[in-house]
Amino acid sequence: MNTPFAIIGFGEAAQTFSGGAGWRNCAHVYDRKTDVPETAAQKTADYNTFGVTPCTTNTTAVSGAPYIMSLVTADQSLAVAEETSNGIEKSAIFFDMNSVAPGTKRNSANAIESAGGRYLDVAIMAPVQPKALNVPLLVAGPVADEGVEILKSLGFANVRSVGAEVGQASTIKMLRSIMIKGIEALTAECVLAASKADALDAVLAALGDDWADRANYNLDRMMIHGTRRAAEMEEVVKTIEDLGMNASMTAGTVARQSAIGALNFKTPPDSLQDKLALLTGKESIK
Repeated sequence: MNTPFAIIGFGEAAQTFSGGAGWRNCAHVYDRKTDVPETAAQKTADYNTFGVTPCTTNTTAVSGAPYIMSLVTADQSLAVAEETSNGIEKSAIFFDMNSVAPGTKRNSANAIESAGGRYLDVAIMAPVQPKALNVPLLVAGPVADEGVEILKSLGFANVRSVGAEVGQASTIKMLRSIMIKGIEALTAECVLAASKADALDAVLAALGDDWADRANYNLDRMMIHGTRRAAEMEEVVKTIEDLGMNASMTAGTVARQSAIGALNFKTPPDSLQDKLALLTGKESIK
């Protein structure tokens, strides 16, 4: 793929994809962290590591780009679409790859389409590591079939269309997250309580199978990505409520993910026992 394109947001997902696909010199990237003195140096280092072209504004990044990937946090998804609408080329395709509610994606689509762009709802259906370009992607929107082919040309290997309506892909993603992120939160609550009761080994044995490893992995993900997961689960709450349902269980997931993520453990210890030792004394997770 030699055609220049734009990426808005250069966090874990964008970096993983860029490294796997070899987008050096093709990707024009803007990340708002370059605007913040505390994070600018690290973000510039990220650009250099992956050989992408840094841009100082969203408009600079998307100018002339036939394709734009939005890979930002859930709370920034709509704002990025609205900002991109100011500079998007006519008929350019905006791939909204963020984990947000169908309603949020429809609002983003309105912003992009009102500016003459074309919008696609893309759902990333698994952690980007270690799958990288093999991560499953679901695509929905009026030009979904064209979008599938473009994503494949960019290096993605597991892409399929799920319909012509914006929101179809994100609905699947959001409702799946009720279970995936909810199990993480339940696991954390279970092992934290078991640790405080001095019954961890007995509880894990009673659960059987590979629950010790699963608990360790789930807690690891929450400690590193809990804040981002909480933002996604806020969007899941919106999805459930838009269906006319009460989201009480998912609201609890938001709270547990947020509390652990707020502790900001970027490199948790390897073992479950050591993770629990760090967490059990923290007032915020009680």
